[in-house]
Amino acid sequence: MTDNLILSNAQIIHKTRRIAYQILESNLHEKEVVLAGICGNGYIFAKRIKEALNEITDLKISLCEVQIDKKNPRLAITTSIPVGAYEGKSLVLVDDVLNSGSTLIYGVKHFLNVSLTRFKTAVLVNRNHKKYPVKADFKGISLSTSLKEHIQVDFSEKDAIAYLT
Repeated sequence: MTDNLILSNAQIIHKTRRIAYQILESNLHEKEVVLAGICGNGYIFAKRIKEALNEITDLKISLCEVQIDKKNPRLAITTSIPVGAYEGKSLVLVDDVLNSGSTLIYGVKHFLNVSLTRFKTAVLVNRNHKKYPVKADFKGISLSTSLKEHIQVDFSEKDAIAYLT
């Protein structure tokens, strides 16, 4: 696994902090930002971004988990907070890896039905093999890999790594 290491824990911490600053800069005039993490690693990454934002700003940061079936993203998508809690606010949809864009595009579709003041996307790793026209506004790293390769992000309580399989 260490032979295929893409990002070490220290690098992930640095990239998370950089993304937090970018989110803050693009939301300077907002009263609240909602980080909507896609279930699993996207939600964990959103929590880490929230922690980084809390260190650098007094801006209210809310966290929301987006429940989406990654194998069948056309099924109903739900969130851990009601629509009214993020309506009229700035929202950042967060995932760990942008692969084909399928999960992110269906997540975007869900939030397009809600009146938001601003809508952005953030990922830790952006692969360049998208089959859908979706982009990450904030990204830790962009990689060109083969279609047969997979990127895995492992988050533990204290550490995190990203590697190629």
